[in-house]
Amino acid sequence: MKAPVRRLALVGPLPPPYGGMANQTRQLARLLEDEGITVEIVQSNAPYRPAWIGRVPTVRAGFRLAPYLMALWRAAGRNPLFHVMANSGWSWHLFAAPAVWIASLRGRAVVLNYRGGEAEAFFRRSFRWVAPTLRRCHDIVVPSRFLEHVFARFGVAVTVVPNPVDLARFQGERDVSDAGPNLIVTRNLESIYGIDTAIRAFASLAGRYPTARLWIAGSGPLRNELEAQVRGLGLEGRVIFTGRLPPEEVVTLYRRADVLINPSRVDNAPNALLEAMAAGVPIVSTRAGGVPYLVEDGETALLVPVDDPAALAEAVARVLDDDGLRQALVDAGRRQVRAHRWDAVKVRLFDSYARALRAAGGRRNDAPA
Repeated sequence: MKAPVRRLALVGPLPPPYGGMANQTRQLARLLEDEGITVEIVQSNAPYRPAWIGRVPTVRAGFRLAPYLMALWRAAGRNPLFHVMANSGWSWHLFAAPAVWIASLRGRAVVLNYRGGEAEAFFRRSFRWVAPTLRRCHDIVVPSRFLEHVFARFGVAVTVVPNPVDLARFQGERDVSDAGPNLIVTRNLESIYGIDTAIRAFASLAGRYPTARLWIAGSGPLRNELEAQVRGLGLEGRVIFTGRLPPEEVVTLYRRADVLINPSRVDNAPNALLEAMAAGVPIVSTRAGGVPYLVEDGETALLVPVDDPAALAEAVARVLDDDGLRQALVDAGRRQVRAHRWDAVKVRLFDSYARALRAAGGRRNDAPA
């Protein structure tokens, strides 16, 4: 399918740190450029200049925001279309909303790509402030049916455009160089991702699987607290905090993994689950947020309640002890993740671009006041 635009501005965060939306922004830029589109990235998390400003909590916001607004204004003078990566909370107010308004005021087509797992709570608090910005968008896309339903509850129509996954990157032989089993978590060390629950679940599995290890690949404010939890449970050396890994090292981690654990309390359409399916790693996850829209319990994953370490541990043990179940989850996951191939995703995305370009001079999105 031919791209409906030759150049566009892509607004969003970039690594470091390596994380869901930052990784998706970088990957999308590369994929669009491979389609012959000139992509101008307007980075919403650009480094502070001078660097020491980043250590001054209140002042640093202004030092980042002013250059960001200038970059948006310049990009709107060069690009007929803005693709804006958006999240909830202050990220929306400080980065997504200004991008939408500047592009719209300068007569540019705007596609809003909303990705926040906390969207419903955010909308309940702030929708009267969010709605005017939504009306300036010419098309709104979300990566999951979960978010489609959230927006529908607030009277806003959106289109589902799944996150693309580079399936070829995750192909390769499994690494069976150590005894294992190896359990992995690839989420940030924040309360919403429930890493403490995964550690408690692993504690109950440690005696049953004396060579098992839990690898936690992520960074965040709870690292010291989580490391203290590990020491308190006597799991030093068996729970390994790798820190945030670059994409190529994440692939290596998947090749070592026997089970991916996703213990989140709040979620949308986590890339971790898509990557695990692409890599042939069985999934045990909570039913948080949009997870049941992405994977089906007993078919492509085993799903358990939020904050239930006993249920999480039991589901992991089922996968480890039942080769037939494990292979069935792997096979079903690989079939499902094919829908996230770029050649399938780009058809929907380019349709969105075309709609936005057609609508740029006409009616705005029908978000209620």
